[in-house]
Amino acid sequence: MPQNNSLKGNHANSELSGEEWPRSKAAKNLAPGLASLQWSPGPLGRAISVGSRLDVEALQGDRAELVPQHETKLYHRRWFMLFLFSAVSASNAFMWLQYGIISNIFMRFYNIDSLAIDWLSMIYLLTYIPLILPVLWLLDNRGIRDVVLVGSAFNCIGAWIKIGSASPSLFPITFLGQFVCSVATVFVLGIPSYLASVWFGEKEVSTACSIGVLGNQLGIAIGFLVPPILVPNVDDMDELAHHISIMFYITAGVATLLFILVVFVFQERPKLPPTQAQATARSIPSEQYSYTASILRLLRNRPFILLIITYGLNVGCFYAVGTLLNRMIIDHYPGEEVNAGRIGLTIVIAGMVGSLICGIWLDRTKTYKQTTLAVYFMSLVGMIVYAATLSLGHLWVVFITAGALGFFMTGYLPLGFEFAVELTYPESEGTSSGLLNCSAQVFGIIFTICQGKIIDTFSTLEGNIFLCVFLLIGTIMTGLIKSDLRRQNANMLAKAA
Repeated sequence: MPQNNSLKGNHANSELSGEEWPRSKAAKNLAPGLASLQWSPGPLGRAISVGSRLDVEALQGDRAELVPQHETKLYHRRWFMLFLFSAVSASNAFMWLQYGIISNIFMRFYNIDSLAIDWLSMIYLLTYIPLILPVLWLLDNRGIRDVVLVGSAFNCIGAWIKIGSASPSLFPITFLGQFVCSVATVFVLGIPSYLASVWFGEKEVSTACSIGVLGNQLGIAIGFLVPPILVPNVDDMDELAHHISIMFYITAGVATLLFILVVFVFQERPKLPPTQAQATARSIPSEQYSYTASILRLLRNRPFILLIITYGLNVGCFYAVGTLLNRMIIDHYPGEEVNAGRIGLTIVIAGMVGSLICGIWLDRTKTYKQTTLAVYFMSLVGMIVYAATLSLGHLWVVFITAGALGFFMTGYLPLGFEFAVELTYPESEGTSSGLLNCSAQVFGIIFTICQGKIIDTFSTLEGNIFLCVFLLIGTIMTGLIKSDLRRQNANMLAKAA
């Protein structure tokens, strides 16, 4: 669709440009017959525009007819869809960290250096960058079920490839398996906000998004906790290979079970939309949608561009900390591989609590920018305190400071997703989340490599100060984001009618 074409409704002056009405092609094809919301120009201005406001008086008389109410319904099975997706995401996230948290053991087992073991984690970040746009196109054209199905399939295949790599000479095989699992990440990482919008009501959508993100964090938590237990640091290489093989078989079995469940249980979306905003988005005719134009619109959305950068800075720091945690802990506390995993677990468990609290808070208050800015600032404070106390020689202090860091840094993840949906409605939630995650992967690779080099050259303190500087920059930029809650305005307009 040419970008400046207008969609014309039944009223003479109810025109809305193509810039304002994009949506998922798959969604529109699956639910025909729902009338689209259309607003006329005048006192309301542009219905979905930067700084748009609800003008109740403008909804009086004839104008109220331009905002029809649609039938909506919440289905109980929405919770099963959410928890099944979260389990798939958890399985994939576990395999991201199953090498890094016991990096010293795998370095000795495969006889490789620290950079090679870091790449077993960073491949997750690198793969995302070139594949995200094709996956977003697939999400727009085939829908969420096909995307989650393909993602769970890659996750399962990668897990089974790793089973054949439990030998010191087979590092290329384990890297291949990790690469295949990293492809699965592209299909699942940006889904939570999309799934929440498609299945959940206005008062629970942020909580649902938080639970979707929480699934990924649960996998990371298990990835911090389980590998040091399943793979002890023993000297006998045959015994070590046996322990590694057991871990690979367990992960492959879980991934296979989840793939089967997705095939037979996971659904595209409910018959009736859960909210007025979702009903409006569904009703856009498929011929009026252009995937390329949608991407270009997002890239011209200044508040969203700022959010892309700030989200990437924050989550990129989290990726660097998670990847290099074992090295930082072992550097100050030699022989504490198990406690390094427990510290990582503390980071993620605290982050899971933070994610859930932030999601519930957003559903209650709708204070997207204020909450995002506050959590971002506290992430900076948490990083400073963690960096300052890491070398004190007291592990219990590290547990506390790492937990505080995780509470805010991981709790920020669903905030970024939901704030992006508000800033970009009615664009596809999967597209906005995908671009946020792409930024996070880019910064994650840069920060992991740079911090690793700084740690090797100087110390862990300088490496953590490096991250603090970028978190400060991100906090300042977050304060500059203009709050434009388009999805909330759409729901309010429909209700006021």
